[in-house]
Amino acid sequence: MAQRDQKSAGQLTKRAEFLKPFMEKDADGRVIQRYDLQFRSWAHVLPLRGGEQIMQARMAAKAPAIVTIRATPEAREITSEWRLRIGGIEYDLKEHPRESQDRAFLEMLVEA
Repeated sequence: MAQRDQKSAGQLTKRAEFLKPFMEKDADGRVIQRYDLQFRSWAHVLPLRGGEQIMQARMAAKAPAIVTIRATPEAREITSEWRLRIGGIEYDLKEHPRESQDRAFLEMLVEA
């Protein structure tokens, strides 16, 4: 019997905005990096608790979490250079997204 994935569409309750980095030059010729909105998606956010590294991150006012979204063609373009914003909080992606076992979702480690 195949193991069933734990996520379902009903658990994707947060609205996430995915921001892709772009490089441009200002009037003085200096390179500036900005992040532009690429798409929005419903997401599930699981704050991480426990473990020594997690506790150190939390003490440094960082908030590590696992974010899960549907595996769409645009979501498959996400890399670890992107950022995401949920409820006004910006998160840095700490890894490239990974597929769930049933390939229906993407999961990624993020840090606020």
